[in-house]
Amino acid sequence: MTATLEGKTIAVTGASSGIGRAAARLLAGKGAFVLLGARREEPLAETVAQIQAAGGQAAFHVTDVRRRSDLEAFVAAAISHTGRLDAMINNAGIGPISRFDALRVEDWDAMIDINLRGTLYGIAAALPVFERQNSGHIINIVSTAGLKNTPTMGVYAATKNAVRTATEILRQEAGPHLRVTEISPGMTSTNFTDSMTDAGSRRLIEERLGEIAMPPEAIARGILYALEQPSDVDVGSIVIRPTAQD
Repeated sequence: MTATLEGKTIAVTGASSGIGRAAARLLAGKGAFVLLGARREEPLAETVAQIQAAGGQAAFHVTDVRRRSDLEAFVAAAISHTGRLDAMINNAGIGPISRFDALRVEDWDAMIDINLRGTLYGIAAALPVFERQNSGHIINIVSTAGLKNTPTMGVYAATKNAVRTATEILRQEAGPHLRVTEISPGMTSTNFTDSMTDAGSRRLIEERLGEIAMPPEAIARGILYALEQPSDVDVGSIVIRPTAQD
């Protein structure tokens, strides 16, 4: 028997596009109040308006996950709307991939700041709330890039695998009232390439995405599956790939 999302409050980072936006729409359609967070206000407002027009409940809070104070304010905003937080989805991420010898160190720093540090800040903001409530669910979006090592993905995969490790250890520490899930998307049709500064890497990824990418709604359904399990069932890890992906 699946659990209902009616009356639940779910916060999603990186919700202005791609997986985050698809998840927000799907979860709101299932009855949850969804708080969307990202750096760009206009697409957040647009998505919230679409959710509300469809009869769902949603709001947004402009959030830069590189700043711990922003994540704390994001969680506080969720609580201000409904008085609680039931799930925190740490989805914000970038992928300016390149070979190591390209020495794009600024891109490495950005991936560490957003993919890793931003996720840790999200965990830190949500955990005290979940402890007070004696319930909660953290879902971290990682990547299949961390499961199969390939050139150009070195730093990106390293940040995602760091999150994978942190997620598993958090799961072991969590106790009976906190659920912890990591979801590894494969090639997904998002704006992933927008952050790429290396033209060669960007061209190759765009070609591959055009050939096999699945829609972000596929990952949103995986998120929904984890959330809908009974409170005593913890889905630790989900891998979702296009059937054509190696």
